[in-house]
Amino acid sequence: MATAAATVAPPVAAAPAAGRRAAGRAGFAKLAASGLVRVFLVAAALFWLLPTLGLLLSSFLSPTDLNKGGWWQVLTAPSRLTADNYERLLANDTITGSLLSTVAIAVPATLLVLVLGAFAGYAFAWLEFPGRDWLFLVVVGLLVVPVQVALIPVSELFGSIGLFETTAGVVLFHTAFGLPFAVFLLRNFFAQIPRELLEAARLDGAGELRLFTRVVLPLGGPAIASLGIFQFLWVWNDMLVALVFADSAHPPVTVALQQQVRQFGNNIDVLAPGAFLSMVVPLVVFFAFQRQFVSGVMAGAIK
Repeated sequence: MATAAATVAPPVAAAPAAGRRAAGRAGFAKLAASGLVRVFLVAAALFWLLPTLGLLLSSFLSPTDLNKGGWWQVLTAPSRLTADNYERLLANDTITGSLLSTVAIAVPATLLVLVLGAFAGYAFAWLEFPGRDWLFLVVVGLLVVPVQVALIPVSELFGSIGLFETTAGVVLFHTAFGLPFAVFLLRNFFAQIPRELLEAARLDGAGELRLFTRVVLPLGGPAIASLGIFQFLWVWNDMLVALVFADSAHPPVTVALQQQVRQFGNNIDVLAPGAFLSMVVPLVVFFAFQRQFVSGVMAGAIK
């Protein structure tokens, strides 16, 4: 009897510990839902947005006012705000042309990565062909190749085939370096689709192309939207590749802003409105696909 009592004693003794852990989790959940945590999160968000707010207010200050003090002077003298900087910037043909050049690069580079990455991701996930796993390992290995390594050899290649300093060359470069991550991401997402669903579609007579367009793509919408946002932001904000491969007569906005820097002075009256103007399009794209972006990021986190 003593032995039996000793055997039963540990689970009984563990019960208070389990109760304390449950009470601790309940207390943490209650703290997370409290107003104090929400106030902290709002304060952290405002602190994170402070540089963007400073850039926005600086873009509406004249060069004279900017030289007198920082952007915070607007808080005490809002009458100093003026749109003259934006008027001069939009009257600059180099800046307006650079925005169009950036769109001509970012949109095709994003669409090509999405289309080719989706086809390749589906093939690696659900099609059987020789060397599939080894080819996928090669794609994963390409993720670690830095852009800087390819600048010189690709420049020589583009120069020999007439793509150097062309929009097509920049698009191809961004597409090539965006595809490994696209294939890796979409392959892993497509592999989570239930096999029974695809087999049922095949039994109904759906071919691979129809299966891909009617079943896989709708289910993979969140992941594709997330990938599109990442790729678009990367291409839109790129400066290194644009400096090397873009047409110097029609540069993207990042290169055009860099060229506007004066020899003496920080030229903030040009850089501030130009930088904020170049941020508007990525912000619109992000907020337009915000729900799909969150769904794509959370995909696979919960079964």
